[in-house]
Amino acid sequence: MKVLMIACHPRADSFSAALRDAARDALAQAGHEVRLRDLHAEGFVPVMSAAEHRVTNTPGENEVFVAPEAADLRWAEALVLVYPTWWYGMPAMLKGWFDRVWLPGIAFRIGEGAIEPMLTNIRRIAVVTTYGSPLWLLWYIGWPDRKVMGRGLRRLCARGCRLDWLYLTRMDHRTRPELERFLGRVRGFFAGWRG
Repeated sequence: MKVLMIACHPRADSFSAALRDAARDALAQAGHEVRLRDLHAEGFVPVMSAAEHRVTNTPGENEVFVAPEAADLRWAEALVLVYPTWWYGMPAMLKGWFDRVWLPGIAFRIGEGAIEPMLTNIRRIAVVTTYGSPLWLLWYIGWPDRKVMGRGLRRLCARGCRLDWLYLTRMDHRTRPELERFLGRVRGFFAGWRG
């Protein structure tokens, strides 16, 4: 399977980076073709310029600013997102990637009543994330990041696109053995990943 991995953390020595490497290595060893886009390492600019915004709803013209990223989305059969959850959502850098890349003509077309999916090549999405919050609080506030992915972004992919959610809560209170166990869980999960 062709897997596009988007990683988003400012530090190369972070636990998020270790999760990225564990997932990427396990996928590669399982025979998947992985393209890694590490947004911070690449210096991705998450802010949409005025020039981009002027053509946001003009397919073709809007793609000029993000052609390599659009090509990656069209190539992928699966999307793996690795990031820490901050303030109950994705980091600003990752949100900016969605804002700038998931555009009309790339991710969707604007239809009569609602947007129509165009990333029907993507059959599976996996999120690997950490939370500072305990699990009960995520349930209490409605787990907003999971809703955005599951009810919004996944809708732009193939019908029946599967969403896998690997998460670790209470990140700031975890011991080294607990972190290692979660890394092992991520490795094991992706080692057995099938399309």
